[in-house]
Amino acid sequence: MKKMMTLALCLLLMSCTAVDVEHYRNEEPRLDLRDYFVGEVDAWGMFQKRSGEVVKRFRVEIDGSLDGDRLILDEHFRYSDGTTQRRVWTLTEDTPGRWRGTAADVIGEARGEVSGNALRWRYVLSLPVDDEVYRVDFDDWMYLIDQQTLANRSFMSKFGIELGQVTLFFRKRAD
Repeated sequence: MKKMMTLALCLLLMSCTAVDVEHYRNEEPRLDLRDYFVGEVDAWGMFQKRSGEVVKRFRVEIDGSLDGDRLILDEHFRYSDGTTQRRVWTLTEDTPGRWRGTAADVIGEARGEVSGNALRWRYVLSLPVDDEVYRVDFDDWMYLIDQQTLANRSFMSKFGIELGQVTLFFRKRAD
């Protein structure tokens, strides 16, 4: 019982120290999802276990377009093991700075908030691993570095326990 109480206290303290996206409200350059993602964007990244071991590297080609008020991100992944994947996001801005999104392998809706140069994006992903499919929680933090460069750090967890992290860098292609 004492271990359970200690674990609960640690989880509570960790949740109290989380930075809110509003912390970045005055940071420049300001991130505008439509402006950044409409067009062609390249990305490179890796997945690391919580031990720090790099398990997979990947490259993503993204074709972003507008369909009325919806932002469509057509992502094509190529992994270091030769496998490929495609994910098509449909994003909609509910109110200024607040976004929701769907994709075929996202359970329910993703929710995000933009403030200053940052986006916090949270969702549950249906993740195939070997012959199993797991539902994992993603907590993405994206930061616009300059008009062409966006850095992304994602924390992947299940039942509140971190499984690993995804580090990703985006580069908007020149028009």
